[in-house]
Amino acid sequence: MSKKLTVTHIVSYDEGTEQKFPMYGNKLSAGFPSPADDFLDKKIDLNEHLIKHPAATFFIRVEGDSMIHAGIFSGDTLIVDRSLQAANGKVVVAVLNGEFLVKRLKKIRNKIFLEAENPKYDPIEITESTPFEIWGVVTTVIHPL
Repeated sequence: MSKKLTVTHIVSYDEGTEQKFPMYGNKLSAGFPSPADDFLDKKIDLNEHLIKHPAATFFIRVEGDSMIHAGIFSGDTLIVDRSLQAANGKVVVAVLNGEFLVKRLKKIRNKIFLEAENPKYDPIEITESTPFEIWGVVTTVIHPL
């Protein structure tokens, strides 16, 4: 059964948490491992790489299948930056008729569309009378394996 992608949880970013993890010095090989790769080079701070605007960053859990061809699956967590300008072609969190949803923003001539990344779903045309707001721009998808 297909289900459009909707937001199930929104959590604000806690600026006081530091997330540093060991970073291996070399890229990993898909072939035979190298004995020289057995050392750690430095620690990597995930906040530094994933959070550009802490006060405007939120984590959002989603449910549904409308964005699977963009690599967003049911149960994934999205990192959303509300300070970024929503540009043509970006994946956004939008509020449409009071409901949060995740779609790709498309601007064609003078028209605006919210497009799913699954052919089961038709694009949604946004008109002047449509209750609509861009809530934020998706910057990262966290997808468990």
